[in-house]
Amino acid sequence: MVKPRLIFTLLIESGSFMLSRNFSLQRVGDLGWLKECYDFDSIALSIDELIVLDVTRSCKDIDTLTRCVSELAKECFMPIAAGGGVNSMEIAYRILGAGADKLVVNTALERNPDFVRELVRVFGGQSIVASIDYREVNGVNQVFIDNGAQATGKSLVGFAAYAASLGVGEIYVTSMQRDGTGQGYDIGTLKSLSRSVSVPVIASGGVGKPQHLLDGLREAGVQAVSTANLFNFIANGLAHARQALIQNGVPLPTWTRFAL
Repeated sequence: MVKPRLIFTLLIESGSFMLSRNFSLQRVGDLGWLKECYDFDSIALSIDELIVLDVTRSCKDIDTLTRCVSELAKECFMPIAAGGGVNSMEIAYRILGAGADKLVVNTALERNPDFVRELVRVFGGQSIVASIDYREVNGVNQVFIDNGAQATGKSLVGFAAYAASLGVGEIYVTSMQRDGTGQGYDIGTLKSLSRSVSVPVIASGGVGKPQHLLDGLREAGVQAVSTANLFNFIANGLAHARQALIQNGVPLPTWTRFAL
């Protein structure tokens, strides 16, 4: 049985952390700002995994991404998944070499499935996360790639099943219409998706308060919930969110600070 997880997602563009609303980006600060506003010891005790995504619209900056991953890996002692422009084995090795435990792939799922299969063969499916972005078009949840700029014409459930067939270990699914709105997850869609694929589903897009995280785990039936909302969960907000989940019966592990 897959244990539930609480995940925090960081979006970076050219070295800056970004807020996203419906995939429109706003700069909020660099790594120094993040360290000032967040207690990384508290983060390490509050989340089960960290996801770092390069959301640069133009040419991806692998140097900046790997530098960011390396710095975060020094501060946070939880698994890190990272991606954004993973389209070659060289980039994959660089991200993992910087301290990431998993690779996140998105556009390659559509444009280069053989490469995704190769990643699975070399690193194992448990190390590969399929990131799928979608929004409703004419009543159908349609998958988009290239940072949400390019429609594939493919349905979410069908594409997720296809991604799972490539051997990926889990699917990170984001509602473009809910993204950054704070209105909660797209519960109905997540429920259908989690029942239709054979790999764990991570919900993303729409979290504005701890109750939304609980709704994702309880109502949608996903295996993990993520938030990328920097301001709603600033300072000790993530610790409070985790405690709220535990108080509502979600079997998340607990840790305490200790001195070496």
